[in-house]
Amino acid sequence: MAQTIKRGGKGVRRAAAARGAARKVDKAKAHTGSVVDTAMRWLPFTEEQLHRFFLFVIFAVAIAMAWVVASLAGLPALAHAQLAQFASNAGFEVRRVEVRGVEHMNELKVYERVLGERDRAMPLVDLDVVRTDLLGLSWVKDARVSRQLPDTLVVDIVEREPHAVLRKPNRLVLIDETGVELEPISAAAAKGRLIVSGPGAAMQVPMLGQLLDAAPALKPQVTEAEWIGNRRWNLTFKTGQVLALPQGEKPSATALIAFARLDGVNRLLGGKVAIFDMRAPERIYMRIPGRAAEAVKAGEERK
Repeated sequence: MAQTIKRGGKGVRRAAAARGAARKVDKAKAHTGSVVDTAMRWLPFTEEQLHRFFLFVIFAVAIAMAWVVASLAGLPALAHAQLAQFASNAGFEVRRVEVRGVEHMNELKVYERVLGERDRAMPLVDLDVVRTDLLGLSWVKDARVSRQLPDTLVVDIVEREPHAVLRKPNRLVLIDETGVELEPISAAAAKGRLIVSGPGAAMQVPMLGQLLDAAPALKPQVTEAEWIGNRRWNLTFKTGQVLALPQGEKPSATALIAFARLDGVNRLLGGKVAIFDMRAPERIYMRIPGRAAEAVKAGEERK
């Protein structure tokens, strides 16, 4: 009986090579699976937890992409407007304004700045913008604006403290300890307050405060301080007498302390001397009204 051999069939060697390759693949798969299983056993979470984590990451990325698309389309602003309208319909809108901490300034000026928010839905009130607007008032040193739901804006004001009066060419202005102008003041209302004058004097008010603090016994006696030549002070006391101080923070403080000691021993204030000139180091010149005329008259009589 004749045997038929098919052409193109696999030879023995080729078949053996194929079986060897298959065995290598199966072995590699088995090794990879064992490595993955070992790694999974070392991880601090289960395979189910890992699956949930990847699902969470996928959802987070999808939400972020959706938010970007919505932002480009203007949907967040629309949603915010709808939320504000809903809040307003529910009674969460500005109906009342409560102002606290006002003692010296005109409280109506605060209301004028805040009442623009009246009838506005609470979510639409920008507290930072309102605060910035209030800080534009001369009397306001600091301000805090808060919501008191459902319908009240609470404004806490920190006022500047009136410290002295700045004499200008045509008016008097109340200022604080830093020289900030608060409001015009009448001559009658300015009585009893320290008067500061001279070009650029307002900017020197903090330095003047430190100078007067150096001689606390004299400080209540000073009624006026004139800034001379943008370099030094002339102090006027309740007695009308004037003390001319040298320029410079340290020299002027040293001279004022020395004058305070001399006054404590010799009672200079209230005497005949009109002007005490301490501009020269370690010296004091005293000017008595009429003394020069008397000297001239005495000289003529001797002739």
